[in-house]
This record gives sequence, structure tokens and C-alpha cells, in this order.
Amino acid sequence: METQSSLEFQDLCTFESFKGFWHYYGYGVDQQDLIDREFKRIKGVTYLDHAGTTLFPESQIKGFYDDISRNVYGNPHSHNPSSRLTHDTVESVRYRILEHFNTCPEEYSVIFTSGCTAALKLVADTFPWKAASNEGPGSQFCYLTDNHTSAVGIRGVTALQGVGTVSVLPHEVERRARKPPTQTNGEESSAPHLFCYPAQSNFSGRKYPLSYVKGIQSQQLYPACEHRGRWFVLLDAACFVSCSPLDLSQYPADFVPISFYKMFGFPTGLGALLVRNEAAEVLRKTYFGGGTAAAYLVAENYFVPKPNVVSRFEDGTISFLDIISLHHGFETLQKLTGSMLNIQLHTFGLARYTYIVLSCLRHSNGKPVAQIHCDNDFQNIAEQGAILNFNLLDCHGRTVGYSQVDKMASLFNIHIRTGCFCNTGACQHYLAISNQNVKSNLHAGHICGDNIDLIEGRPTGSIRVSFGYMSSFEDCQNFLRFVVNCFVDKPLILDQKRLTKLKSAEPMESAASYDLASIPNGQLGHQNGQTITPSPERIAPSEDTVSKEEKNNGSSHTLTNLFIYPVKSCASVEVTEWPLGPQGLLYDRLWMVVNENGVCLSQKREPKLCLIRPIICLASNTLQLQVSGMEPVTVPLETSLANSDLRTSQSKVCGDRYEDKTQTVDCGKEVSTWLSEFLGKPCRLIRQRPEFLRDMKFGTENFGPTALSLVNEAQFLLINRASVSFLQEHIANSENEGTWHDMEQLIQRFRANLVISGQEAFAEDDWSHLTVGDTPFQVIGRCGRCQMIGVDQKSATRTQEPLRSLSECRSGKVTFGVYLAHQSARNTTAVPVLSVGARVIPRISESSDKP
Repeated sequence: METQSSLEFQDLCTFESFKGFWHYYGYGVDQQDLIDREFKRIKGVTYLDHAGTTLFPESQIKGFYDDISRNVYGNPHSHNPSSRLTHDTVESVRYRILEHFNTCPEEYSVIFTSGCTAALKLVADTFPWKAASNEGPGSQFCYLTDNHTSAVGIRGVTALQGVGTVSVLPHEVERRARKPPTQTNGEESSAPHLFCYPAQSNFSGRKYPLSYVKGIQSQQLYPACEHRGRWFVLLDAACFVSCSPLDLSQYPADFVPISFYKMFGFPTGLGALLVRNEAAEVLRKTYFGGGTAAAYLVAENYFVPKPNVVSRFEDGTISFLDIISLHHGFETLQKLTGSMLNIQLHTFGLARYTYIVLSCLRHSNGKPVAQIHCDNDFQNIAEQGAILNFNLLDCHGRTVGYSQVDKMASLFNIHIRTGCFCNTGACQHYLAISNQNVKSNLHAGHICGDNIDLIEGRPTGSIRVSFGYMSSFEDCQNFLRFVVNCFVDKPLILDQKRLTKLKSAEPMESAASYDLASIPNGQLGHQNGQTITPSPERIAPSEDTVSKEEKNNGSSHTLTNLFIYPVKSCASVEVTEWPLGPQGLLYDRLWMVVNENGVCLSQKREPKLCLIRPIICLASNTLQLQVSGMEPVTVPLETSLANSDLRTSQSKVCGDRYEDKTQTVDCGKEVSTWLSEFLGKPCRLIRQRPEFLRDMKFGTENFGPTALSLVNEAQFLLINRASVSFLQEHIANSENEGTWHDMEQLIQRFRANLVISGQEAFAEDDWSHLTVGDTPFQVIGRCGRCQMIGVDQKSATRTQEPLRSLSECRSGKVTFGVYLAHQSARNTTAVPVLSVGARVIPRISESSDKP
């Protein structure tokens, strides 16, 4: 029976309720009709990472395609007709950009870059920094602590030039303001200074006053009021301009970096630095590339730059086709939405509604479901953007790891962003992470961008949802129902007092510099009225049922199954006896399928991979791939690099980041054609090069580096039948998806190498070492699971189970099984062999601690 609060929550998740919070929605047409026409590809997807990148509409790409299909665009550095067309079109786009920001070529220049980061670096490299000397004080580089990494990174340049660096807390700008120094912005002090701040925080969505621009330039605000000299303002607008209008005629920042994919979704890899022409005159560029020289000599240090600002700073040939595509971005945005003012109204309303409902959710004991990281109550559109940042809490007030939330969201096709979002300053502030905590977390193995979400129970990052112009009320609805169904201890409670307060508060809509009354309320879009049935409620997490004293150190188990996976993410090969190689089980995950760009395909992207059945024939030294309805294809087990038809390359394995790459060999055209036909997209089969050694990221004790094949983390993966049985029973009791599969099907989903019998569920979590027969192994760690275990290995269909129940019965963590490394004996040539039926004898870690 549903509780009163549950019924009230369902009422809150209606469009009629939304309209009680905010009157402005859509752009004069049915918002769902807009999505159906322009964004067919996101059907069934709740996309909430618009601060990462927004999505492009189909008509924008079609318009661009039609353009380049009809016209010949040549290199703009040439002077033939096609090149002149390119030059003129690019200049037209520059003007359109300036028009978008309400300024003109007489005031600003548009310098195209590869993105906002490149624009920031351009300022850092060319600003006329002056070191302190006997003649007087030097330059100051000052930046708000709530800045993107790419802005803070400017200090890497200034530090080498003896320039003072000051990090400024947000409240200090106005609180420490005072009468400026006697000599200001004149010739009395020649030291130039730079203040950098974001128009909108990419972490919390907080909007900082654009009035800071003139306040700093006139030295009325801190820190400019404490240093004589000329002050310039670098306004990072990349996050702000995606959903808000920026008027540079009213707020004339000296340098404004932007990224166009945040505005239009396409093209990526293109940004710009908008430079006030007066400020451009002080920049000092040293490198000169093609197209920037008025004249230079090869044998003499003689170079004269072109007089035009843009020509001086755009080295080489610009990305002219991408720039031309911006014209279609502006045209489509205008056609679909009318103006940035409309976009701001629409997206702020969605964020405000989501904030109010999420902040009022309570567990059955009255404790809040979320800790929201913001500095306001989403009442002022001039102070808050379309971003909501938070951490979820369990009924005991403990933080639910953001990685866990991200994985669960993926099950529901909800796309969010987690971590610190390249904004360490804001992350430290909102999560109360000290400088020492950052250093300690790094020592503990946590780096920016990984999935270590909790260290000693404290969060290392948070969750961000952000809205774009094509976002809909259904996105809010789906997200809020996901939170309630998966993370609220039932029965749900709503904080009615807070809800009434926030709902009755009059939002400061007029704070934005436009007239809302000019937009007809009846033409702001309509809700399609589609009802979304909430998924079954999450049951309360169970406690560990086995006490520490009941664990049986040294008890015997049995190896019941042995699997190898020759091709990564394809079907398994079950064997009763198999030798070990230098990287794990012989031929285990030595091959993988990649797309036309060399990106590894896994079942997360292409579930049909599980239907490909590899067969290893040691007698003929071949690997055969089979699939129903097609003739099999065969490749050799050992690849000779002397074969002229084969190509070598570097590839990344799922789980690898940044510099980690694997050297591979392409297995040829025949198997590529076979795979492409089955998967319906261009792809290839590659094999790890025999001589390439890929080391495990974490070492084994006293045994040095451990070689890996194309596995994600470790040489072997072990699971326990008792743990599988426990999870199977939990799924059956939860009735999340009706009748569940038998145990063997469930075992297949976890894609383990070793399956053992055991008496205790999850006893393997506490093992430090084990012996299988006579072969010793070290336990490296627990295996963190993702949505890939939701792929049925027989049919390639996706289900929410077993990941959903695994999260529930494991108290929020999604680990299942343990990683192993073979502890090979020194000075021996014997090849270890594992056999089904072998005894498995574990040893318990002295510091074991179940999640």
C-alpha cells in the first residue's frame, strides 16, 4: 500500500506540479515534438551532462552537410575562388559570433583556437608578465579558487617568470574591497596584472557577478584595489554561455575564452578567444606560424607580424570547415529556441524544480537523501545556472559513493557526470577536503578522474546533473524517480515545511536583464502528458549475515569451473584443464574487437559480442570464430609480424586511461569483413603483440611486475558459487524483473576465469592468498562491477539485474569476485596447469573488512 508521501511524490512528478514552480517551459512549440524531430537518437535516454557537452540537433548537421556538398571550400591562405569563398565565409562567422555576444569588430576580435583550454593558454603565453625588480613591484596573477583547472594552470607559466600568484576566495572580492591605490591604471606603474574568474562555476552552477569585470578594471574590488598598475580581466565564459546570454558591450572583459561544443554540441575541438582590441595590443607573441608573418628572413632574426590581431595569433591553417559549421549552429539555435534568453528561462526552471524536489526528499527516519552543494536556493536566475551538484546519503547519513550512483544511473540510461569536474578548488570547498586530504588521497591511490569515490567514508567527489536547451520535464521526472526508487529507504518522507517554503518563494526572474512579460506564457511549450511508471522500489540493504568469528581460515574449497575468453567481450570457452601462460591462462583475452577508429568494443557498447563463440584448436594452431547463421572464420593463434598484410598499432583497453596503451597487431581483412558484417559496423580484430609486456597497475608483493594480456585489471578473476547463490536468492526475493535465470546463467554474466564451491557468501573478499591444486596465487583486490553484467550472455539483451540487486545486498558497493595474480616460482621451467576438481585453500587477510 502506498504511503501518503509516496502519493505526494507522484503528484510532484507531474507537469502540472512543475508549472506551479515555474511558468516558463519550451520555445512556443511542444518540447517533446522538438525532441522527436531533432534528437531522435536520445529516445529512451535521460541525458543530464550538458555542462560536459550539449547535444547537436539533426537539422544543424544536415544544414552543414548540404553546405559542404554544394560548395567548394579551399585553404583560406590561397587566393583562388574556392579559397576566397572560405575566407569570406569564415569572416562572416566571426561577425556572427561577435553579434551573438552583442559586440562588434571595432571592439573585439575573434581568435579561433582548439578549445577553451587553448584560449586560456594563449593568454598565459602572450600576456606581458613583469617580474618584480629593484625598479618596482611585478605583475600579479590572481584567480578565483572556484576556477577550472585550465584557468588555474596559468600559474604554471607565471611561476617561471617570477610573477606573484594569489588565489582569491569568492567572498573576498567584495568583502575586501576598499578605496583603490592613489595611482591607478596610469603610467605611474607599468606592471600589468591579470584577474581570472568564471562567469559560471562548472562545479555548482553558481553565477559570479559580471559587474566584477569593471570593478576589477577600475581597481574598486579585491585584489585589484591592493596593487597599482593596469588590471586586465580574463572571464572564463565556457560554461556560462551554453545556457545564458553574455553582453560584452555591458561587461567588456579583456579576454573571453569559449568552447563551441558546449553551445552547439558540434563541432568539437574548436573554441575561440574573444579579445578586446585595446587589450590585444599588450599581448606579446613569440612563436610565429604560417599565415602570421608580414615578412621574415630565414638567415637573419628578422620577423614582422601582420598588423591584424587575428592574423597575428592564428598560426597555420585554421579548422575552416569546422568554423563554417558554426554558421549552422547559430542558425539552428535561433530557429529552435528564439534566443539565449529563452534558453536561460527554460533550463533554469528545470534545474530549480529538480533542486526543490531533491532537497525535500527524506528517508524513512527523516534524514535527508541528498547533500546539495550550492550557495543559494535557486531563487535568482542571475545567481544560479542550470547545474545541480550533490552527493546522495543513505539512511544513516553516510555518503553513497558517486561511482556507485553513476553505475546505477547507467542501468536506467541516465547520463550524469561524477567526480570533481576539473575544479579542485570548488570540490575542496563544498566537500570540506583539506589540502592535506588531497595529498593523502593521492598517496592512497586516488587521482583526478578515477572511480575511487570514498576514502575512509569521505567523498572524493560529487554528482552533477546539468540541463541544456533540449532538456525536458521528463528528464527531471526520470532522474527524481531513479533517486527515489534506488536510493531512498522506504517509506519515503517529504519535507513539507521546506517544500511549502520553496514553492511559495517568488523567484527573482527579473534579475536577468530582459522582460519576461514579452514572452507569451501560453506559447512556452506544452507537456505531452506521457505517464512513466516508476520502477519497483528498492529494498533496504541487508547487513552481512556471517560474523568474523565464523570465517574458516584455511578451509578447503573446490574449483568447479574453468573459463577462458580468447577474444575480449566475446563468449567464453569452458575447459576442464588448461595451462597457465606468462600473462594468465594461456590465450585468455589476447584478442579484442575494435571499431574503425581503433577504439576497443565491449559488451557495454556492443552486447552482440557475447554471441561470437571462439574455438581454440591447439592441433591446428588456430582460433576460429563462430556465430549462428554465418560461416566461421579462422585466424592463426600465433601472429607473424613478417606478414605484410598485418598492421601494428597502439590501442587502449577498457579501464586504461591517459598514457596506458597496448601494442597490437591487426589480424587481417577476412576476419574484419566477417566481424563488420555480423556487428553491422566497420570493425577489426586485433591481437596483443607477443613481445609486448603490459604491466599490472598494482604490483604483487615481493614478485615484481606482473604481465597482463588485454584484461582490464589483473591476470585472473575468481568468483564463489556461494556468493552467486546469495545474489540469486536476493534477486528472486526482490522481484525486480520477475523470474530470474538459473545459477549457471548468472555465473556466465560475471565472466570469471575460476569458479569455486564455497560455504560462505563473499568469504573470498577477505582472502589474501590461495592455492589451487599446487599453484599459488595472491589476491590483488575485489572486482568492481559495471552495467556489463546486465547483458544476458545467451541472447545479448540488457537487463537491470543483477547490478541493481548487487548494489542493494552489498550495502551500496558493486564488487563481486576477486582479482588474482599467479605467484610463479623462480628458477623453474614447469608449466602450471589448473584442473577442475582441484582443491582450493585460501588464507584470510589480517586486515579484512567487508563492505
